[in-house]
Amino acid sequence: MKPLRSFLDRIRPLFEKGGKLEKLYPLYEGIDTFFYTSGEVTPGPSHVRDSMDLKRMMITVVIALVPCMFMAMWNTGYQANLAMQSLDISTAPGWRGAVLEGLGVGCSPDSFWSNFVHGALYFLPIYLVCMVVGGAWEVLFSCVRKHEINEGFFVTGALFPLTLPPTIPLWQVALGISFGVVFGKEVFGGTGRNFLNPALTARAFLYFAYPAHMSGDSIWTAVDGFSRATPLGAQAVATIQQGVSASQQFAETMQSIHVTWSQAFLGTIQGSLGETSALACLIGAAILILTGIGSWRIMVSTLLGAYVFSWLLYGVGVTHLDSISNPMFLMPPHWHLVTGGLAFGLVFMATDPVSASMTETGKWYYGALIGIMTILIRVVNPAYPEGVMLAILFGNVFAPLIDYFVIQANIRRRLARNAA
Repeated sequence: MKPLRSFLDRIRPLFEKGGKLEKLYPLYEGIDTFFYTSGEVTPGPSHVRDSMDLKRMMITVVIALVPCMFMAMWNTGYQANLAMQSLDISTAPGWRGAVLEGLGVGCSPDSFWSNFVHGALYFLPIYLVCMVVGGAWEVLFSCVRKHEINEGFFVTGALFPLTLPPTIPLWQVALGISFGVVFGKEVFGGTGRNFLNPALTARAFLYFAYPAHMSGDSIWTAVDGFSRATPLGAQAVATIQQGVSASQQFAETMQSIHVTWSQAFLGTIQGSLGETSALACLIGAAILILTGIGSWRIMVSTLLGAYVFSWLLYGVGVTHLDSISNPMFLMPPHWHLVTGGLAFGLVFMATDPVSASMTETGKWYYGALIGIMTILIRVVNPAYPEGVMLAILFGNVFAPLIDYFVIQANIRRRLARNAA
């Protein structure tokens, strides 16, 4: 790495004040601090020495996302290969088929490398578009504002593609990440000043702007002519049968799409690229909690809020089976925890330290609000069976208000104690 250090030192004067490339100094500084620790320190007499800075925090989040990225590539290829096998298709269409043939991995769902490589040919282009376009916006705003490039776009660029279906057009990926970075973060001042999660803002924009490409049975598997619903989608359109128990009706619905609870937990089912595996999300949660980056209070309260509220609604469905018309009331609570993007959202989205509640007590209310809103949207509105995205954005909006009331309650308690 010494030649790289020498090269960066040699070109540094070009980017410093008075140099020919002065306006591009944030770009140089971003590349320099990506490989090496920043040489700049606080000029004042007081310093807080901590090994965890913003750069290391963001990189740790990306590391925690690696299991989900792995599942995104493997499961996307696995679902595509299974669909091709059922349709009796031997070769993937277009340039992806040529790459697979060139590598000699084929399209067999029984081959680990075939699944992984096939899925990577869908995931990596989406990921690269997010990083290039999102990074370009970060560099542009840094140069205009004359401040350093924040590493937050590494996390946004990793989170956003994991929430997308594998069949999404790349131009929509570029448009979505642009909206999320610019209108979800940069217009408020950049990293640390946004009150909405940029990745979820981008996802919400695409969902409402291009719903045909973001929902429906045909978008989850990267094979033309193949269609299969996710567990939430299948249950939302199920028919309620009179005289049949709720558990039996739900079991028949899951059997119709060939999905078991263990498959939903492992992530070998239809769904967005990186949201299907609750196991991968649990591994990421362990990394974030052990490093002190992700709030376990938010994760636990979101989980409890979702489980308890889904249990209550499931009880309503079971006791009023003859009078309800909404099949989502018949989904058992333990299924809600492993389907859709709940696990992914509560681990990586709800715990965003910028847009989440800051107070320790507020985190419990914030997480519970997200969990309850997720189930409320899923069950009460079957036309939109996945409610995590909107629930977290809803929680982001209320996070400052939650912290305000928590702080005011603490002030009142202290005033009462001192008065006594």
